[in-house]
Parts: sequence; structure tokens; C-alpha cells
Amino acid sequence: MNVKGIHHLSAMTGNAPGNFKFYTEVLGMRLIKKTVNQDDTTAYHLFYGDERGNPGTELTFFDFPGIGPTRKGASSISGTSLRVASDAALEYWLVRFKEHGVKHSAITEHANRNVIFFEDPEGQQLALVSDETNSGVAGGIPWDQSPVPVEFGITGLGPVKLTVRKPESTIAALRLLGFSEKSRIPAIVAGQEDIIVMQVGEGGSGAEVQVEPRSDLSAAAVGKGGVHHVAFRIEDKQELLAWIDILNKAGLPNSGFVERYYFRSLYFREPNGILFELATDGPGFVTDEPFETLGEALALPPFLEPKRASIEANLRPLDTSRSV
Repeated sequence: MNVKGIHHLSAMTGNAPGNFKFYTEVLGMRLIKKTVNQDDTTAYHLFYGDERGNPGTELTFFDFPGIGPTRKGASSISGTSLRVASDAALEYWLVRFKEHGVKHSAITEHANRNVIFFEDPEGQQLALVSDETNSGVAGGIPWDQSPVPVEFGITGLGPVKLTVRKPESTIAALRLLGFSEKSRIPAIVAGQEDIIVMQVGEGGSGAEVQVEPRSDLSAAAVGKGGVHHVAFRIEDKQELLAWIDILNKAGLPNSGFVERYYFRSLYFREPNGILFELATDGPGFVTDEPFETLGEALALPPFLEPKRASIEANLRPLDTSRSV
């Protein structure tokens, strides 16, 4: 019964073609699955990750054209970080961001790591985090056909920041999942409490959540540039079923077992209203596509395949084919 770290993080876009261009051509991540939101099949669900979308490397997006921008605030996943191997990689990214006109900070130290803060074209708050001195959960393997050299490529998800009005409630939910307090770092905003750094499993960048208390904020509203939910890694279906029982006994309403085909899931909201998911490490993304052509065609799980014609008819065209 061990949560192993961060599994994936799902965000929102209103512009699938622009999103695809930025995350593959600028950030150099691989689109490892082009599918649909299983709860609303009129929307794409795009999965970016390392060479095969290993657990802990997946940043995903739901595409809802015309959606309004995120209103920042409390009860939100307010910061997403992506891991790179070294401080030298950060130096490379400073040049690359300047070349591509990406809004970004200088290299700075945050939570005892060197980072670059930046934004995607829709304003999502992101950071590149150096693993120069990191230990703990291993990163993934950057795709060798990315426009970014492998040695500088993104290796997975790093610490996730949660902004809440009542930190003790969120921390209690994280402790239920096996997280423990690692450290505290000074508040970013004067007059607010320190940020509580929580970690789980082997620890390190891939297993860290930063809880930011903000009594001065009203509730956020998620739109484009915002994050929908964060998922944490568990081993398999057997553990997932056991977690359902644990959540029920703790009085936390949850979705129960959900079959996502590429992994199995359950969902629940922690007391401040942030959506958490527990997701299994497998079966993975090469279940229905060859490794060589991951993400190039629309993939549908078997339970949606009979509806392919109507699903495709309700999607905007999105060319994700790759020239050899």
C-alpha cells in the first residue's frame, strides 16, 4: 500500500493545435497518446511525456475550444514543474526560451533546487527543475527524436504546488496517502504562512507536493492555462481497490474504480476541493499502438472504439503525424 510519487497531471487548453506545437516543438516532449476525454468525447485528451509515457512523466491536456482563462486563487493546483537532468540543462533552456519568445525567469533557487519559472502560451504556471542534486524517484528517458537534445530533455514531472486556504486539511489528506513533511520554505507573499513541503515513497522531485497557505485569496476557477487534477502513482489494480476501502473508511467520497484502459484510477477531492487521482503504473501507452508511432493517430480504448465515427465527427482536425 505505497503511493510511489506523482503519476500525471492534467491541465486545460482551449487550443489543441497550439498546445501540441508548444509542448512538442518548444518543450520537446513526445505526444505519446492522442485520445479523447472519456467523460466528454467531444474533447481531445493529449498526453505528453518521455519516450513512452512512463508513469511520472505525463503532462496531459483536455481541449475545450472557447473555454475562458483560469481565474487564479485558492483551492487550486497553482504550479507545475518539469524535471531536467542538470544545472547545465537549465542554461540550455535559458537560451532556448529566449529564441522561442517564452516568458521566463532567470535561474533561481527554490526549495533547495535550481529552477526556471516560465509560462506556456495560455498562461499555465510552469517551472523547469534541475535534478543536479536530486535523489529519490527516478526520472524518465527523453525521446531521442525530440528537437531538444536528450541530455537537456524533460525527464518527467517535478514538485506540484497546491494553493489552499486551510493547509491542515490538505496535509491530512496527503498524510492519509503516505506523505510526510520534508521541510518548510518561506512564503512567496508577505504576511502568509510558510509553504509546507511534503514527500512520499522514495522522495525527491518526482514525489513532492508543496502546500502553499493563502488566506488572502478567494477560490480559483479552472479554465485554459489551469490544472484540472493531479494523479499519484500506485502499483496495480489490487492496490487501487484497497485504496477505495481506505478512502471510504476515512469518510472521503470517491469515484470508486474507473477503467481508463491505459491505467486504472479512482478520484476524490481533498477537503479544500482539489481533485486527486490515484492511478496504476500500467498497462501503459503501448497497449494499443506501436512504440514508433505513439500519438500520431487518434487512439480509442476498446469500449469507445465502436463509436469512432461519431467521435471523430465531433472533433476538430488535429494533425499529429510526424515526418520521418
